[in-house]
Formats: sequence, structure tokens, C-alpha cells
Amino acid sequence: MNKSFVVKKSRLSGKVEIPASKSHTIRAVAIASLAKGKSKILSPLVSEDTLAAVESYKALGAKIKTENDLWTIEGFGGIPTPIKNIVDTKNSGTTLNIVMGSCALIRSGEIILTGDQQTKKRPVGPLVQSLNELGASISYEDKQNFPPLIIKGKLKGGKTILKALSSQYLTSLLINTPLASAPTLIDVPLLYEKSYIEMTLKWLKDEGIQFKNEDMKKFYIPGNQFYPAFERKIPSDFSSATFFLAAGALKENDITCFGLDFNDPQGDKAVVDYLKAMGAKIEIGKDFVRVQANSLKGIDIDMNNTPDALPMMAVIGCFAKEKTRLLNVPQARIKETDRIKIMAQELTKMGAKIRELEDGLEIEESKLKPAQVDGHNDHRIVMALTIAGLALEGETIINTAESTAITFPNFANYIKKLGGNINLSSRESNKI
Repeated sequence: MNKSFVVKKSRLSGKVEIPASKSHTIRAVAIASLAKGKSKILSPLVSEDTLAAVESYKALGAKIKTENDLWTIEGFGGIPTPIKNIVDTKNSGTTLNIVMGSCALIRSGEIILTGDQQTKKRPVGPLVQSLNELGASISYEDKQNFPPLIIKGKLKGGKTILKALSSQYLTSLLINTPLASAPTLIDVPLLYEKSYIEMTLKWLKDEGIQFKNEDMKKFYIPGNQFYPAFERKIPSDFSSATFFLAAGALKENDITCFGLDFNDPQGDKAVVDYLKAMGAKIEIGKDFVRVQANSLKGIDIDMNNTPDALPMMAVIGCFAKEKTRLLNVPQARIKETDRIKIMAQELTKMGAKIRELEDGLEIEESKLKPAQVDGHNDHRIVMALTIAGLALEGETIINTAESTAITFPNFANYIKKLGGNINLSSRESNKI
């Protein structure tokens, strides 16, 4: 049974409070679990991805209570004491990569690290190689370079060269190597998504972890450090806000997003700049961003720091005069899906003039039409196609709507609050 969103043309107007950041919540769970003592995470994102992180670190011995707006975590002090030998990260690629480094801290035995079918298609070879060079023993249970993984400790430190095609690889090393017994030197000749590394480094700095950063190209992390317990409120998520910020720029829409902090290192705050450059009317206040519809023009956008925004910006490109090019984001092909390929495929069904590039997409102004499209169980693709459908006369059906629970369980309710005509259908969808 495949749930679908059924949407019709709607004017979206009003105010929404943006939910907490997935990226921050997962980092908070990981660091609190690695810490000694009891930490408190205030206003976390409650979603399938973040709960996957909770269950993964519980399996490694952290004691975690999740009570609505307060999660309490009693960490294992840098020494995992697994209560399960299989850790299932489900659909969360961020969790898979970060917890891989934590599994490498075990002192005896072995752990099998796995995930769902999408996660098993996400390459992890560069991170596995670096962890092995730093003292761990990680092998592949089945297909080379992909989960499931068989992991033995112990991470000791040393030197490694990491090509960070995903910033999650480097984040895993930065979070876990301070707990190694010796210093670690990481040479990074290639790094995508630098803003996510800035987020990770801010967490380390706030926790008092010592490190040296040479222009994001070399990192030196002393060993034998520890994480203290903490209490921290999770900021709102610019990645989730992207869909509402962008929706505000379409047709006659007028949307105000609350809770956003531009001092936070989240890369997707750049979406506001993208929309402004394309002509949207934007007002930025102390803790809000208001976006109003206006005539949009196509531009070239370097999206290396904002791969999660690609699906939504591809939709926006269809409504902009002249060409929009989303560039320098090859890592979008190794997310939950190949988002470059899938967005080209699904928007073409709606009549888009769109062309795949090796590292992005080229989109021309298009007269989109309603269609039945497939979200491919990718939450960000489902939400982007939903926003597209809400701007079109007629009925658009978006399959695999249930995947929005991965990061944004209340997405449909937010749309309804803004006046959107959206319904959830549980009927068996046609294969398309």
C-alpha cells in the first residue's frame, strides 16, 4: 500500500513555525551519547530520521528518554557498551555515517551496521577506508563500498586522506576521533557541503573539543578528549523551511516562516538569497522571513553547499523566465535517491523543459500540467512535487507521500494551515 498526496491549485498564505533541524538533532543525539553524564536536548525534531539516531545510539549503550520537547540522554562516556550487535539506521544516511565512527570505538566484539534498502545504496567507501586507516576494522557484508558493514574497534588515531564527496564522512571523523587514544590528522583534498562541516565544528567548539582547522583542507584533532554533558535547544531547520520559502514565491502566495536564525551555520539559509536573486519579494525580521510572489527570472546557482534544496529549486526554475541552472552539486546523486535524475524524470511528466547535467540541472520556464508523479520514497522530492502541484489547475497525485515522515511528519498539516488543498490517499497507487 502506497500513500499519496492528492493536491489541487491553492493560494498559500499565512504563518508557519518551522520545525527543528534534523542535522542539529542527530548531532546532538550522537554527541550526548558519546558524552559522560546526562544531557538534555530541548525542542528536538521528532521524525523517522532522528528517531533512527536515537535507536542506533541506544543499541550502543546510551540511555535515552524521548518525551516530546525534551530528550534526556545518559551517555556512555566515549566507550560504547553495545546491547545489540546489529545497529539499524533505517533511512537515515546521516545517522549511518556518524554512528559508523562511534561503532569503531568499541573495545571488543563486532557490530553489524545496516539500514533500509535506500540506505544500502548509499556509498560509504571513503569513510570506511579512513576509519580503517585510523585503527578500526571494517569490512563489507555484501557489496563493496556499501552497507551492511561489519565493524570492529578500536579507533586509535593516526593519519588519513579523505575525499569528502559527502560532508557526512568528515563529520563522522570529526565527532568520533577526539575519543581516539592518539591524535588524528585528516587531509581533505575534496570537500562538498562545507556549511555542514561548519555546523559540526561549532558543536565541537561549544563542547570544548580541541582541534586545528587549516582552511577546511587539513584537520588536527588531539586524542584522549571527552565530551561533557550539555543542555541545548535545537534551532529551526532551514532545509524544511526551503519548501515554504520557495512556495511563497509562487503565483499569488504570501508565506511567513518563523523561528529561523541566520546566525546558525545551516547552509540552506542560502535559499533566501537564491529566491531574492530570482526576484521574489522577501522581508527578513528578527526571527522570521516573509516571502511573497513576484515575477521570477532564471539564474545560475552554485548549489554545492545546499544539495537538499535541489528538488525545490528545480520546481522554482519551471516558473522562472529564461533558464535556471543548478550547478556544482554532483553529490545530489548519492542522497536518498539520485535527485538530479529523479527530478528531471518526474518534472518531465508534468511538462517541464528540464535537462540533466552531470553536476546538476538546467530548467527553462515551463507550462506545467497536473500529473501522477512518483516521489521514489524520497521525502524532499515528495515535498517539492507537492508544492509544484499546488500551483497547477487540476489534480496532481504524488506517490510515496509517507516518506515525508523522515524529516517533516506534519508537512501536510502545514500546507492545510496555509490554505492548501491537500489530502492523503491510502489507495494502491498505479506503478508509474
